[in-house]
Amino acid sequence: MQTSPQDLLQDPIVYLNGEMTPLSEARIPVLDRGFIFGDGVYEVIPIYNRKPFRAEHHMARLFRSLKAIGIHNPHTKEEWMALIAKIVDQFPVDDQMVYMHVTRGVAKRAHAFPKDPVAPTVFIMTNPLVLPTDAVRATGVSCVSMEDLRWLHCEIKSISLLGNVLAAQNAAENGVLEVVQFRDGYLTEASASNVWIVKNGTLMAPPKDNLILEGIRYGLLEELCKAGGIKFEARKITRAEVFDADEVLLSSATKEILPVTKIDEKTIGNGQPGPIYKQLYEAYQGAKAAS
Repeated sequence: MQTSPQDLLQDPIVYLNGEMTPLSEARIPVLDRGFIFGDGVYEVIPIYNRKPFRAEHHMARLFRSLKAIGIHNPHTKEEWMALIAKIVDQFPVDDQMVYMHVTRGVAKRAHAFPKDPVAPTVFIMTNPLVLPTDAVRATGVSCVSMEDLRWLHCEIKSISLLGNVLAAQNAAENGVLEVVQFRDGYLTEASASNVWIVKNGTLMAPPKDNLILEGIRYGLLEELCKAGGIKFEARKITRAEVFDADEVLLSSATKEILPVTKIDEKTIGNGQPGPIYKQLYEAYQGAKAAS
């Protein structure tokens, strides 16, 4: 019996360790180190009109994360892209969000890496890409601030996301979209977004170091600033500068670029999405169309 599009939305076909299977039937052993220790990495690629967006950059980050924690990369870039294409092709939605997940594999429980090589666990799935509505973009979003209490290797896209989960829960309990985190008084990032500020027409971001995950949009916004004549600075940003900014922006695969108009009930700028946001958002849409 042929599977209907609605069935595929409810129970999509996923890739797990060499097999294509319905999500409801995908299984891993309980001794998988991803389950036991969070010993793995992941990557997320937005798909527009069935085409991956900035796939080269996403693949490079996945490869960096695997190398950083010593997991053997089980596929070449071409093999990864072929697997992604299989997942995308079977899903009945044009705009998608592909999730890739690699753990160290299955081994007897011990904190140190297995002495004998084990095969990494590879899992790929997709979901519809749901972007913020025009109404949300027109008014901007609210955030709360908090101390960044995560580990010191945020540059690795690790599946060990408890710190991010707790930060996101803080936002949820406060009825806002995101948190804006600070470490020792300096801006880092949100629970699942990079954070930017604008002052006097200059876009600023924290430096690319171990305290933030370098979002794929980080490089893209740098490119869009250069093309659009917007001054850009990467440097340490104080808490006071964030609250005194003309604009604050979030960026991620699912948010693209999103204006923040309030943090901790304090209005940012004039309380409306600003001109730099609007220019960058339009340029972002142009980059999507050209990809």
